[in-house]
Amino acid sequence: MDPTIILYAIWLMLPAYITNLSAGFFKGKTPIDRGIYWGKNRLLGDGKTYEGFLNGTACGVLCGIIQQPFSHSFGPFPFCLVTIFCLAAGAMLGDLLASLVKRRVGLKRGAPFPIVDQLDFVAGAWLLLILFARDWFIETFTLEIIIIVVIITPLLHLITNYTGFKLGRKDVPW
Repeated sequence: MDPTIILYAIWLMLPAYITNLSAGFFKGKTPIDRGIYWGKNRLLGDGKTYEGFLNGTACGVLCGIIQQPFSHSFGPFPFCLVTIFCLAAGAMLGDLLASLVKRRVGLKRGAPFPIVDQLDFVAGAWLLLILFARDWFIETFTLEIIIIVVIITPLLHLITNYTGFKLGRKDVPW
């Protein structure tokens, strides 16, 4: 496989990757679920905060804006703002949805949920792109790019989470 296609896949997903990575560095105080329970479990839990959501999304958007002049990968201006925002905000929405599912199946905060933990933010980013930038998504995310992202993301996710754990920014290394 051509290494440039792997780098291109990472480049395209970088706003989502940065969003997912940076959200954990903004330990917020205001839970998105405001302490609401659904059954005997919290709706989302204390780990999902407004501060993390907004700051993580902002970091992902900033990353995409910085990338754009170098390659115009996200489409022409101002359309690129839509694709960049979808990648960033979609990553956070995917993470929130996964947290909701984890609470529904009775998993506590920080409990491992293999595959879902590693790809939830990718699914969220792609869902928003399909909803708001469908033609760009179909044209840009070829089957080869999709396969690369699905294979490489869990590895990158585990490496970054372990690093965050070692730096004291995450409670668990996964």
